[in-house]
Amino acid sequence: MSSAYPLRVEGKLDPTTSRWLWIIKWLLVLPHGLVLIFVCLCSVLTWVVAFFAILFTGRYPRGLFDYNVGVLRWSWRVSFYSSGAFATDEYPPFTLEYTNYPARLEVAYPEHLNRWLVLVKWLLAVPHLIIVALLVDVTVSSSTQQNGWASWGTWGLISILALVAVVMLAFSGTYPRGLFDLLMGLNRWVYRVWAYMMLMTDEYPPFRLDRGGAEPTTPQDSQRALQDRP
Repeated sequence: MSSAYPLRVEGKLDPTTSRWLWIIKWLLVLPHGLVLIFVCLCSVLTWVVAFFAILFTGRYPRGLFDYNVGVLRWSWRVSFYSSGAFATDEYPPFTLEYTNYPARLEVAYPEHLNRWLVLVKWLLAVPHLIIVALLVDVTVSSSTQQNGWASWGTWGLISILALVAVVMLAFSGTYPRGLFDLLMGLNRWVYRVWAYMMLMTDEYPPFRLDRGGAEPTTPQDSQRALQDRP
């Protein structure tokens, strides 16, 4: 059986998470959102450079790779704190570097990448992108003759389940562990696809829901963890 995916997404549920702080977390993360806009714009530029570097040399420039790992890491912390899980009240740090924050993300650096695969990864990822579109928030815009542009948002499955979890937390005082494990699996799926689209690995994301806060070492471990759950 193949080894675990090169990207590791992990999270530790805080049992002392507040019953009601989640109501204003959308406001608390606004500074992060503003900074991440610029961080992600820079990530797009690094993607273009990395694309040509891989195409001509078969290698992802290490500095650019580390930067994009930091972008994924920062995004995951904010998501874990807010609408991606609401699983901790510890405020995310403003950094690309690895920290001891309850939400952690790492990507193994590839020594060599297929030079020609970069040309078709966007096409190969289409089945996953359809799934990801259902998991994350989607904003739809349209034009109208009366009002010009109109936009509305639809909540993805991850945000809906996270909201269900914190509503249950508010009324019971306990964050449902089963929902947390499911949210971790769904978020893990999203970030695997993101890393693949960022050209950070040639390993195709598995159509597999690896639930739980800890990343399974192998697919067998993922299945065993599900069987061992009470």
